[in-house]
Amino acid sequence: MFRQQVNPLEAMAVQSEKRIFDDLSKVITGIAGTVAGMGREAEAGIKDRAREWVSGLEGVSREEFDAVKAMAATARSEADALKLRVAALEAALGVKSAAAKPTAAKANAAPKAKPAAKPRAAKAK
Repeated sequence: MFRQQVNPLEAMAVQSEKRIFDDLSKVITGIAGTVAGMGREAEAGIKDRAREWVSGLEGVSREEFDAVKAMAATARSEADALKLRVAALEAALGVKSAAAKPTAAKANAAPKAKPAAKPRAAKAK
């Protein structure tokens, strides 16, 4: 039977093209890996810088904020309870609260005049 003869130069050209594509795909794969690694390094660097910047702001943690908030709420409720207790004691004694009544002196008081300027002494020459 007839066998088709292959030109050796054509066979080398096909193999050479195949190698070029293989090498090109290897280069592109390497570039993609390098770019991905650079992206990860950049992200890590940005996160580190952000942490340094935030830690320099002297902010408080969420736990500390919640603890102080709870302390303020407790103090507020205790102050309200003390106000009620003082009002009950004043009512029992028949004394009016100093905070509840405005003083007549404050209501009728004229605005204070500014003090006169002191004369300046002459400079010795």
